[in-house]
Amino acid sequence: MTTKEVANRYYELAKQNNRVQIVEELYSQDIVNKEPEHAIALGIPTLTLGLDAVKAKGLARREMIEEIHSETCGEPIVASKHFSVVMGRDVTFKGRPRVSLEEIGVFEVKEGKIVSEQFFY
Repeated sequence: MTTKEVANRYYELAKQNNRVQIVEELYSQDIVNKEPEHAIALGIPTLTLGLDAVKAKGLARREMIEEIHSETCGEPIVASKHFSVVMGRDVTFKGRPRVSLEEIGVFEVKEGKIVSEQFFY
């Protein structure tokens, strides 16, 4: 798949709130996940390497959620081998008040798979 095709598929699955299928279908075995430095205070590692580790991180984050009230994903912006999307989530974490989150994700595509992702929030 081209970068544009990967970006469009990501967007299609994100609109369906299907993050698990995004990872299963579009991520490389060697995916690199980067989070901002302030994520450490939330108990989120700033660097996660490899598909199995990214899956485990996603599962751990889902287990922290009591309820997802809504999720949004903007249409991707594609440039060369990268694309970005703006995402939002209205969520209640277990034992915490309801919160609205917004972030930008930047993704790199090689050989039809997402090889890196970096989030800004």
